[in-house]
Amino acid sequence: MTQTFKGPGAAFVHSDCSSRSGIGELNMSKIVVVTGASAGVGRAAVRAFAERGYDVGLVARGLDGLEGARREVQAAGRRALAVPCDVADAAAVDAAAARVESELGPIDVWVNNAMVSVFAPVVETTPEEYRRVTEVTYLGYVHGTLSALRRMRTRDRGVIVQVGSALAVRSIPLQSAYCAAKHAVHGFTESLRSELIHDRSNVHVTEVQMPALNTPQFAWSRAKLPNKPMPVPPIFQPEVAAEAIVFAAEHRRREILVGWPVVKAIAGEKLAPGFADRYLAEHAYDGQQTDEPIERERRDNLYEPLTGDAGAHGTFDNSARSMSLGFELEKRRPLLIAAASFLAVAGVAYVGSRFARA
Repeated sequence: MTQTFKGPGAAFVHSDCSSRSGIGELNMSKIVVVTGASAGVGRAAVRAFAERGYDVGLVARGLDGLEGARREVQAAGRRALAVPCDVADAAAVDAAAARVESELGPIDVWVNNAMVSVFAPVVETTPEEYRRVTEVTYLGYVHGTLSALRRMRTRDRGVIVQVGSALAVRSIPLQSAYCAAKHAVHGFTESLRSELIHDRSNVHVTEVQMPALNTPQFAWSRAKLPNKPMPVPPIFQPEVAAEAIVFAAEHRRREILVGWPVVKAIAGEKLAPGFADRYLAEHAYDGQQTDEPIERERRDNLYEPLTGDAGAHGTFDNSARSMSLGFELEKRRPLLIAAASFLAVAGVAYVGSRFARA
């Protein structure tokens, strides 16, 4: 079955993870591939990269969201190639990468972002659900990374951005499948980073650990809860995440922590994990649910994408923050460290001079 969508200056064709976009001659602009590009953080990142002058390869399952993302990239004056694809399929991901390089040019940045989740206690989550979340949210990153490396290593350049989470370090109840997958991504990335250093490769891999974000995830993830799921406050808009992803693509940082909630979660896990266990047991059940009962016939995107273009934002615009002071400081971390070091040295020198005079 083939589906075709017409748009200004391009045709979007879906047939077994392939697409045709009416793209003209190649240019020298940078090329980025974003998985999970149809909605949420991926959709916001697509817009941010296009505004920075990147041409964008769009990889996701949802056709309507892909078409919306393609139009937004073209509205920013950049080229877009939309490739419908389930990242759980390694061969399809590699075919998508080959398509991007054939039609847009060599990939400079690969952003692994696609995810699915299940909100449920461990005892109510099935083996099949654990397998599916692992295949998309962990193995999807592996498949994307391998496809990027096959191309970047031969050129000895490129950046791979792993969109992570505070939950990659500190798990919470009711999201065991997602937390486990994010932990796996973190472990996989640390191994890869050491290997790239060993090989003296100029390919760079970085992680961006995200806070709670206002995305459509909470409306379409599978949920077995009394009430509708929600992100644990404080909540940030997906544009904050998108800015961090673009920043990570353009600065050689090992890891970027987006906001104080991420810093606190990681510090708490390292300093007092037992206290964190008890605190989350007491507060993280109600903290992940609204006051609205969950729909009796709730539809989810665990195995198949939902129809319609969900965009980047979820339903929590009224409580979501559009900027993060913690991330603004994180961007300036080298300067702050240098300033702190200078002040420390100056302080020691001042005390030493006073002591010498005395």
